[in-house]
Amino acid sequence: MRELAIELMKTAIEAADPYKAVKNSLRVDNEWLEVSGRKFPVRGRIYLLAFGKAACGMSRAAFDVLGGEIAEAVVATKHGYASGCPPEAEVIEAGHPLPDENSLLAGRLGLELARKVKEGDILLVMISGGGSAIFELPEEGITLDELIKTNDLLLRSGAKIHEINTVRKHISRVKGGKLAKQVKGTLVSLIISDVVGDNLEAIASGPTVRDPTTFQDAHEILTRYGLWDKLPGSVRQHMELGLRGEREETLKENPPNVHNFIIGSVEKSCVAVKRKAEELGLEAHILTTVMEGEAREVGTFLGCMIQEIHRRDRPFRKPAVLIMGGETTVSVGDAKGLGGPGQELALSVARKISGLNAAVVAFDTDGTDGPTDAAGGLVDGSTLEKLEKAGVDVEEALRNHDAYHALEKADALLKTGPTGTNVNSMVIGIVGGE
Repeated sequence: MRELAIELMKTAIEAADPYKAVKNSLRVDNEWLEVSGRKFPVRGRIYLLAFGKAACGMSRAAFDVLGGEIAEAVVATKHGYASGCPPEAEVIEAGHPLPDENSLLAGRLGLELARKVKEGDILLVMISGGGSAIFELPEEGITLDELIKTNDLLLRSGAKIHEINTVRKHISRVKGGKLAKQVKGTLVSLIISDVVGDNLEAIASGPTVRDPTTFQDAHEILTRYGLWDKLPGSVRQHMELGLRGEREETLKENPPNVHNFIIGSVEKSCVAVKRKAEELGLEAHILTTVMEGEAREVGTFLGCMIQEIHRRDRPFRKPAVLIMGGETTVSVGDAKGLGGPGQELALSVARKISGLNAAVVAFDTDGTDGPTDAAGGLVDGSTLEKLEKAGVDVEEALRNHDAYHALEKADALLKTGPTGTNVNSMVIGIVGGE
């Protein structure tokens, strides 16, 4: 069961390969650049800006397709993810999930590159998950430490990714379409989505698309999650000026020179897993590609569904494979534990499938689940017994959001290393026969 879960997980990651996604979408023919069937005239220079966890694979594919046509390139990716980046590009490894000095360097270089693009030129932007932290430049007066504190508050609050990005966009000089504002030529973005529902405005906080959110929306989110009074002074001052109309709003209309294309998403990975399971003779079902909610509660629900299938063959007959894609959250609060949404979901589901012929793998497709070295968790019907023998109080571990140390004691941590891509998180549940 565990081996099958790992095989299906590998299928999901391979389906999200960023190099293949770009190679399948990008063409150059004489004086035309073709992207997903859409043609753009090449009258000047072509510049390349790539950022996110899949930036190296995406930019390498662009160089393989366009060759010497690329005049200048800047590539920013997560620390440890630079393997395979094109040698022709200026490569920056930056912080994630929290930005660092290199994130700001990437933001400055990206803005400089965008300003070089004149009429007749093309800026090819390649965006993937993690771009919000990796490619950043705060508004004037906001320091890196203050930006990090704000991001940390948001990430620990339990806010959904689109809510987090609404705030991020209003304290940044590159997000919310502000990068696109700098480009006078043609801007073409190839995007690998890591956002539930593939909402363009939310992917990497939408640097090349219009933003429908406002300072007022950001203020309401910060208030709802009890963060307004916890914000650093400079961030709150900037937001207050924005609320009074004294700071620049994000881009509100898509300019005619800007074109965005989604070339990869978790939906493609879910379909690939379903196809692979069926090739292996198993009935497979995609439950959702827009999974959201507290990781612990999603795990409880999935465990209950597996019980129902195992005992009563409903809503599906066993053996069966259940597939979900999306992004769960963990409301950490003041807890001091270590883990990530995938690990917490796996620990939660382990309580419900104890003793059953079943396995569940919950993982982040980029290979990093939360601030840990694990991609997620892999549990089966024997995991709970192993945890109890190791002296782990599962309920206490869940309360403390300490899934990492709990799963570690049951040999249930999943470690893949960097995968070079990022299309949300996924959960694959397998229900065997009696």
